[in-house]
Amino acid sequence: MSEPTVAEATTRIYQSLQADNADIDTHIATLKAALAREGLKEVVIDPAKLVQNNRSGRKLMQAYFRQRGVKVAFGG
Repeated sequence: MSEPTVAEATTRIYQSLQADNADIDTHIATLKAALAREGLKEVVIDPAKLVQNNRSGRKLMQAYFRQRGVKVAFGG
């Protein structure tokens, strides 16, 4: 089985967020590895797919991901 791409890992993050953050730390680790493989420094998250799409929710997500070594930017 091949390693997931950043897009696949990001989709799993969205699914986890919708499922009350189920296995979020595992999915963040997978995303971090995918970013490294693809030579990227940050992941771009679509804020429309977030449960908490407000400034507070986005900042909390950025801080949580940053603590786990993943830089988050928001775009669409």
